Amino acid sequence: MSLLQQKKFGNTGLKVSPIIIGCMSFGSKKWSEWVEDDREKIFKILKYAYDKGLRTYDTANVYSNGESEIILGEFLKNYKIPRETVIIMTKLYFPTNDNADYDIFSMTPEAILNNVNITGLSRKNIINSARDSVRRLGTYADIIQIHRADPDTPFEETMRALNDIVVDGLTRYIGASSMLATEFVEMQFIAEKNDWFKFINSQSCYNLLYREDERELIPFAKRHNIALTPWSPLQRGVLCRPVGETSTRFEKDQFMSIGNIKDINSSDEEIITRVEEIAKKRNTKMATVALYWVIQKGCFPIVGMSKIDRIDEAIAALEINLTKDEMTYLEEPYKPRDLIM
Repeated sequence: MSLLQQKKFGNTGLKVSPIIIGCMSFGSKKWSEWVEDDREKIFKILKYAYDKGLRTYDTANVYSNGESEIILGEFLKNYKIPRETVIIMTKLYFPTNDNADYDIFSMTPEAILNNVNITGLSRKNIINSARDSVRRLGTYADIIQIHRADPDTPFEETMRALNDIVVDGLTRYIGASSMLATEFVEMQFIAEKNDWFKFINSQSCYNLLYREDERELIPFAKRHNIALTPWSPLQRGVLCRPVGETSTRFEKDQFMSIGNIKDINSSDEEIITRVEEIAKKRNTKMATVALYWVIQKGCFPIVGMSKIDRIDEAIAALEINLTKDEMTYLEEPYKPRDLIM
């Protein structure tokens, strides 16, 4: 395939890669055992993807306590990648610390006290977190997204602070991740009412095994031309392998508990089996089939790339063409699930 062309991103003039490289898997094993920490290996993966045309990256300050952002910045610097040729997306909300093994989920009284003002979407934490991300990246962010909605902070305070980090040049745009449709809509309304910058993308869990945002959030986003950048389009790798097979990440990732991803029900098993069936019929990988489905829903999926082979599998999703009947066949067994927030 020739060099991938960048695509218009929602209701903006920004152009991004049709598939976004997820950088959560790049960082420190002190943070999580499944994370890749070999700089040389990571840089080879990123350079291979860059040369193919995958030049949009999604990270977060919380990933390996900032190490993921540092690695991405080092890659750009070491390979002398022109800044204007890439798009960097990062996120803020959760507490982070320069020590990679710092436990952000610790609930000891001391940890709760220490984290009280470095968690959430207060003006203080938004501005400080944005500045810290820019420092670690060694450059501005193109899109800074809020990792969650914060029930403890007035939405007006959050949206004003997000507007200000754009005005201050820390980021060019803002986006949002993992929240109720009502929260997303209310924040957009507040921004529009005050003539502040609005969210340009919505990043939430979306894949063949989790489609709950099709009820409200996705229709709203499409109606208003807000870009969809789903995380976990392969359900943390569950859609990449036959029923019963697992991976190191499946066993070791502390975030697998979100949405009970490890709890595979009979409906999930049937969908996974159908993905495998179509992949065999098409002589391609399960990941390619599952990603194709997400892309055809009008999304820019965020995909973890732990190996060069994974890049090729992702790009192949832009080349295959499933029939309408095959798409329906993949969707038929789906049963509603609890919301993932």
